Amino acid sequence: MWIGLVAGTLDITENIIFNAFRGITPWRIFQFIASGLIDGRSFQLGWASVALGVVLHYTIALIWTGIFYAVARKLAVVTRRPVLSGLLYGGVVYLIMNFIVLPFSRVPQPQHAITLASRINGVLALLLCIGLTVSLLMRRTLFQARN
Repeated sequence: MWIGLVAGTLDITENIIFNAFRGITPWRIFQFIASGLIDGRSFQLGWASVALGVVLHYTIALIWTGIFYAVARKLAVVTRRPVLSGLLYGGVVYLIMNFIVLPFSRVPQPQHAITLASRINGVLALLLCIGLTVSLLMRRTLFQARN
């Protein structure tokens, strides 16, 4: 569980910093996350939607961590090659979140095309903050448990 919380914290911190340069507040980021469940109404609900966004963000990070854990327990190669496994896993997470989960969520459609910088940032965030972080911490934890 702690690995998912660390990865989720790194991911949201990166997101907050990146979006600060674009003039988007943490408040809005969490309301945007909440909008995936309750649509555009989240932007009028104040603290309730911010709290929902925080809960959803960490729930998603914990789910992805749990999936990686299940795979790592079944396939030894995942812990033998943590960098490659983590980067590949982060890529899979990016693809599933951006091309399956988000389109089927209630997130409002973007009014402008997604910029190249945003796309690159999104890919790198999931490769490094979720995939690589989860993989390296999982390897460390699983090997300590075995010894």
